[in-house]
Parts: sequence; C-alpha cells; structure tokens
Amino acid sequence: MPPTKLLSNIRVLDLTNVLAGPFATELLALCGAEVIKVENPDGGDLARKLGAVPKLNKELMGTSFLAQNANKKSLTLNMKVPSAKKAFLKLAETADVVVENFRPGVMDRLGIGWSVLSALNPRIVYCAISGFGQTGPDAEKPAYDQIIQGLSGVMAINGDERLNPLRAGFPVCDTVGGLNAAFAIMGALYHRERTGEGQFIDVAMLDSIMPLMGWVAANLLIGGVQPQLLGNDNFTAAPSGTFVTKDGYINIAANQQQQWEILCALIGAPELTTDPRFQERDTRKNNRALLTPLIEEKLEQHGTQHWVDLLNAKGVPSGDILSLEAALEQPQIKHRESIRAVHEETIGDIRVFNVTAKFGKTPASVDAPPPRLSAHTFEILRSIGLTEREIEAMRAERAVGEVRELAKA
Repeated sequence: MPPTKLLSNIRVLDLTNVLAGPFATELLALCGAEVIKVENPDGGDLARKLGAVPKLNKELMGTSFLAQNANKKSLTLNMKVPSAKKAFLKLAETADVVVENFRPGVMDRLGIGWSVLSALNPRIVYCAISGFGQTGPDAEKPAYDQIIQGLSGVMAINGDERLNPLRAGFPVCDTVGGLNAAFAIMGALYHRERTGEGQFIDVAMLDSIMPLMGWVAANLLIGGVQPQLLGNDNFTAAPSGTFVTKDGYINIAANQQQQWEILCALIGAPELTTDPRFQERDTRKNNRALLTPLIEEKLEQHGTQHWVDLLNAKGVPSGDILSLEAALEQPQIKHRESIRAVHEETIGDIRVFNVTAKFGKTPASVDAPPPRLSAHTFEILRSIGLTEREIEAMRAERAVGEVRELAKA
C-alpha cells in the first residue's frame, strides 16, 4: 500500500495561468492534493501555447505548460455563462483551497471572489497571486516576470560594467512568487486545522522576490553601501567566483581564511598568503582585480576536473560550470530523483521536476501527466451531482469545452 501523501484529501481549485500560480498549485498536487485546473474552454491556460515545440503548442500541450502541471485535472468552465458559474460555486463548496492570479477585482466582477466564496465555505483558503498585490498605488498595473525583475532591483545588481542591467536567465520572480504562494497556502491550511477557519492570502511577485536579495539589500539598508557590479564574483569574499582553467572555467568559493590558505598551497602560490594586499578578507575583496589574474595563472596549468577534485578533497568548495543539459543529467540529480518521467498517452514519456523536499513519512511524487484541456470535465461535474443531460446542456451553450468522457459514457 503506497504511503499517504502530505495533502491527501485536500481539494484545490486552480484558476491560474502561465507560471506563478501553476507552479504553486503543482507543488500542492505533487504533495497529494487534488488540484482541479479550472480553465477557459477557449484555449485554456496560455502556457498551453508556449514552448519550443510548435507541434505541442498547436495541441495545447506546450512545453511551458508541461513543465508545471503534472498531477492536475482539467475542468473547462466559461464563467460568463450562468450554468458554469453555478457549477463552480457548487464545486467551491467542496474545496479546501482556491488559487487565482487575475488582476485585482476580476474574480469579484465574475461573482466568485473571496467575499462570495468565504460566505459559501468559511473553511476555504483563498490565495490571490498578482504582480503587485491587491492594494497600493501599483495594484492595477499589469506585470510579467521581466517587469518585476526590473522594478525589484534584480536587474540592476546583475552583470558587470560591460553588461548591466541584466535579467536572470529564467523567470525567477514568477517562480518565487509561486513558491511563496505554496508556502502561504500550507501555513493557512495548518492554521485551519487548529481553528477551523479559512482565510484570504494576498501574494505579490514584487514582494516575493525582494527578501531573496536580503544580504545585498542589508548592505544598503543597514550599512548604507551601494551594491557593486561584480559579475560572477561573490561580494562577501575573495577569491570566490569564476576562474579560468586550462580547458574552461571553475567556480571556487574560498570564503574562509583557512580555505584561502589551503587554496594558495594547492595551486603552488603560498606567497600570496603573506602578501599584505591579500592577507585578510577585506583587503582581498578590495584587491580582487589584482588577485584573480595571479590565481588564474596557476589554474591554467591544469584542467577544471583536476582542480575540482583536488580542491574539494581538501575542503575548498569548487565545481565545474555545467551546461543546462549536463546539469539535468548529472548523477546527483538522478540519485535524488529530482526529475521524474511520466507517460502521456499521445506525447509519450515526458520528464518533469518532482518536489525536491524529501518527506520521510509522506513522500511527494509525479503520478500523472499534465492534463489535456477539459480532460476531466465530465468526471468533476458528475462528482458534484450534475447529470449527463445537464452536462450536455452546458456543452451546448458553450459553458464547458468539449468533454471527452461523454463519448465514452
């Protein structure tokens, strides 16, 4: 008998699109929640059309959608049709969590916002994810990840004098917004277990990304020191960053004094430890432009793997700089089962990320592929008491999308 999952018997209504919301709800789904993705019949989640494979985009199964929708069910409802709205409200009575990432006010205008749902189901946890939050001078502004990267200061502190501002190479603000939402939902569910009451959660992408810059921000907020554009160097220590070797590059983080001294001995430059320009951490940081060429002169005598093995063996943290493909295939990632394969009936096996926290008693897992649009509409509507005739009538008035299960019934 498989172990019970962390969120078994939790039902989540997921009205989100693209990334922040779907990432949050996928984390819940992998932990065992029944996540019902409530989509517009006309194309569903925009991410269904996004990705590097045009064929999959046309099938509404784009790689961007496949990336964060495993273990979910798809229900299509056109909320502008009364019968669809009625069905959603009936479904909400059975739900534990509702997650949406519309602009503030949209759910209220549809008649399915927090005030309505909480009156219907006082135990419901309602999480609204947006770019700027539900209140404040920017609340009504549209937002995408890159907009938030720019407004948060992330782009301003990336890169170096040659390349700045610079965005992160993946949608970090969207992703951390989803992570923050999942964390908040779990906390709210814990509160509900103790008190029996649901609550409203307001998650903003802008808020979510700011604390990740805590060390950099603290230097400015507390120390009054502006961030430096250091590229691949670590602002807290030196030598700590990326260095050239005989056949490529290496990351070295000699952040402690002892690690610095061991590094100098291993590369054959013990004299650097007594050089007054480099003896102490702060002087090394101030003179990193002088120090780096001296270290690289020694590192260029051997290849990256030689130095990685030697330095790590002696307690100096170091590592190769892998391509994305090599990173995804490295033995440690395979050992941890961070990526799992799941079979989709038309596409075949697809590989997606699992929850990376390893629960000893309630393990998370990838059990089902991302759903085809409307794949579970019949199943879900039947579960709340609608008859086949009622569902067929909803389909005729375009309240729902095509329901594949009807053909099987």
